[in-house]
Amino acid sequence: MIGNRRRSVLSVFFFAVLLTAFYVLLIKEYTAYPNHLKIFEGESQSIEIRFPLRLSEKQTDHNIIQLVKEGSKNNDKIFLNSLQIGSTHLDLKLFGFMPYRSMTVDVIPKIKVIPGGQSVGVRLNTKGVLVVGLEEIEGVDGKKYNPGYTAGLSIGDSILEINHQKVRDANHVTTIINNLSIKDQPVDLTVKRGDKVIQMAIQPVKSKEEGEFRLGLWVRDKTAGVGTLTFLHPDSMKFGALGHAITDIDTGLLLTVENGEVVKSRVASVEQGKRGKPGEIKGIFYDTLKPIGNLEKNTQFGIYGKAYESMTNAIYDKPMEIAFQHEIHEGKATILTTLDNDEIKEYEIYIEKVNRQRNPNTKSMIIRIIDQRLLEKSGGIVQGMSGSPIIQNNKLVGAVTHVFVNDPTKGYGLFIEWMIQEADIQAYNNSKIANNE
Repeated sequence: MIGNRRRSVLSVFFFAVLLTAFYVLLIKEYTAYPNHLKIFEGESQSIEIRFPLRLSEKQTDHNIIQLVKEGSKNNDKIFLNSLQIGSTHLDLKLFGFMPYRSMTVDVIPKIKVIPGGQSVGVRLNTKGVLVVGLEEIEGVDGKKYNPGYTAGLSIGDSILEINHQKVRDANHVTTIINNLSIKDQPVDLTVKRGDKVIQMAIQPVKSKEEGEFRLGLWVRDKTAGVGTLTFLHPDSMKFGALGHAITDIDTGLLLTVENGEVVKSRVASVEQGKRGKPGEIKGIFYDTLKPIGNLEKNTQFGIYGKAYESMTNAIYDKPMEIAFQHEIHEGKATILTTLDNDEIKEYEIYIEKVNRQRNPNTKSMIIRIIDQRLLEKSGGIVQGMSGSPIIQNNKLVGAVTHVFVNDPTKGYGLFIEWMIQEADIQAYNNSKIANNE
């Protein structure tokens, strides 16, 4: 009797272990397949379908992709050969009959861009003003007040309006407060906090020291810096640069663009990167009356805008195809960057790891500088080099984003497909460059 019970318990235990292992396998398989596959017209991509999954072709438009199978007993390698521009689906089923998941397959025209590498200066004006400090004020009654804290403001908030009047810059805040007809009453604020816009009221305080009404806020309305241009799309004249966001130096928060411009920058000096201390490119803006283009977006994946006129690259004088992440592999590649003489140069790197990503992330690749010229000049990756285009197999595959603080020879790269997506570049059917005309 006891033996039977013991066997029953063991059977249940082993069944539970088997079920858990099967569940873990399904989760692993689920994450292995992207929601979206993009293939350039005329090119092919392969995927592996492993047991217990099987591919169903019922929803697949065979005018858009041709499926060619090479299989073993438990696994199938499926080649997706693109035939014409369009969108279709691949359905995966458990054991061939239970719906598991669906993948969208888009066949798009080849996208070509002019790779960058130029050092550029960035001037950005924020929407409203960014709160970078909350200050105590001694009132005329001798008491201490902190109007911003009392109102509920936080460092990192953006003030968009005061009493329903749009705020232009930091000086404008002072002007609005000084011009209030009744200065000892609360004023209404429209504040952006993260993705939310909220309303609040703040009570101005008459300063004992200055004799004027103050809000006790430290605010910032603009920033400037140096980075590297990644690409220009000649059809739309849209460009991308940096590969990461411009953030406020005090709060670390992403700055929201009201307007801005990208101008020419000349490298003045390069501070070498060392372990524990990132290096830096120091640049000088010039030809500021003739900016390269306007700045429209500041995102986690770089800055984007529209160029006023076409730009050239002396090393690659013709538009270059971009690569999707499935085309990128570990191994040798190059970057384009400017360190002196306003001259773009190409340097060898090694892609040590490719992180396949279902969603955009700035840590798409781990790269290592192997070019001795660059190592001697900068010690590796330095601030200001962000946005330097990464090229492999004569395709633009990504951009340099961040350096490893403890090893300046290494850093992260961002897939170029995420930058193309952020730039809102559409693969037009009639695009002359996309169709190689």
